[in-house]
Amino acid sequence: MAARSERGTAGDGPAYRTLADTLRAQILSGKLKSGDRLPAEPELCEMYGVSRSTVREALRALATEQLLVTRRGVAGGSFVAAPQPGDIAGLVQSSLALLTDADSVSVESLLEVREMLEVPAAGLAAARHAEEHLALLDETLFDPRGADPDVMFGANRDFHVGLLRAARNPVLEAVTAPIFGVVYERFVRRQAPEQFWTRVDHDHRDILDRVRAGDVAGAEEAQRAHLGGLRPTYERIDRERRATRD
Repeated sequence: MAARSERGTAGDGPAYRTLADTLRAQILSGKLKSGDRLPAEPELCEMYGVSRSTVREALRALATEQLLVTRRGVAGGSFVAAPQPGDIAGLVQSSLALLTDADSVSVESLLEVREMLEVPAAGLAAARHAEEHLALLDETLFDPRGADPDVMFGANRDFHVGLLRAARNPVLEAVTAPIFGVVYERFVRRQAPEQFWTRVDHDHRDILDRVRAGDVAGAEEAQRAHLGGLRPTYERIDRERRATRD
């Protein structure tokens, strides 16, 4: 491959970003596969006509995106990662949180997409769950009377993530869990009133009963009612959040 200028091609920005874009494209296209070892730093310098510091910055950027992992030792180096749904979800949630903080994404947009994804996910959970999924969902149920908000928050999160896992579609989990995470971290964690958690407890038990019974339509109906019933609380908290910033 022809050597590139350390500044990258015109309009591409820093050289490390150009190199990161090139390697990312090879990973996403499948040219570089999970587990593949990248050439050593000196080889990458030679291949792309850049300095070692540029190579290191590019590899660091890709590691931050969970596309590469670095291993030490004789058999070490940079390897194409095999990310799990949780890894992808974490990256997406961080990006969505920044957009929400900048008011580039409204709570209404988040709730709309959440309903589009979580309602059918409940139906899939009813159709595909295993007993182990039901056991984990049972463990997330809580008594809202006098419970610590952090305990309820964690149990609520675990219920929704468990429901996504019961749907047995890792892509669905990867794209849906971040939206749930942003909604609750930004709009619910400590601002929700007591009756909010009472409603959550009631709804979760209803959804789980329908999932346990294998009632696909019923699980979807219960999930839709759950999300719709809590929407006014999210919207009120968002209005109050915006008012304090203005």
